Amino acid sequence: MQEKPSSFSIKNWSQDDQPREKLLYKGKAALSDAELVAILIGSGNREESAVDLCKRILASSNNNLSQLGKLSIKQLMEFKGIGEAKAITIIAALELGRRRRGEEALEKKKITSSSAVFELMQPVIGELEHEEFWIIYVNNSNKVIQKSQLSKGGITGTLVDVRLVLKTALEVGATGLILTHNHPSGTLKPSEADKQITQKLKQAAQSLDIKVLDHLIITEKAYFSFADETIL
Repeated sequence: MQEKPSSFSIKNWSQDDQPREKLLYKGKAALSDAELVAILIGSGNREESAVDLCKRILASSNNNLSQLGKLSIKQLMEFKGIGEAKAITIIAALELGRRRRGEEALEKKKITSSSAVFELMQPVIGELEHEEFWIIYVNNSNKVIQKSQLSKGGITGTLVDVRLVLKTALEVGATGLILTHNHPSGTLKPSEADKQITQKLKQAAQSLDIKVLDHLIITEKAYFSFADETIL
């Protein structure tokens, strides 16, 4: 590629335009997180460029994109230069990134370990502020057929509809079930209710020759596997 005239050098562009030019001529990997977010918002405020504003926003989230993705529209709008439209744009972009990760994990299809379950489900439930209980249905090759939310909110035995779980398993031809739920508190220790639910589903599924292969408790950065800990 021929050198661009010096008048077109990125450093000669306005600060708000520089990230776009950098991506165009150097590629997306060359940009920092702040520069990528700056492209989304387009402009900063009177005191700072879009990049400087985004550096400040990221700093408030410990320079962690997952943490940034948890901010509400109202919280983002507390930063001067971020209106409702820009806040929505940031949230939408980070949500797309979260969903992309989930889809990439699903494309692997075959569940070969507890870590594969974590990679599949962490983007779905790992960062939620409430508990959700999900079932992963797999075939006899441990390939994912379907994943479904079973309950939302506090986890108790009364919220588990065993008949619905088994009905779905039969409908999709599943031979194995993997139970997953999150602990927003961050604790990885299974509760008595967690253990009871596991046994309740395991015993009910056995009558139909369907195995409960594992139960994972998932947090933002880690997980607990009943199978790995041999308490299934």
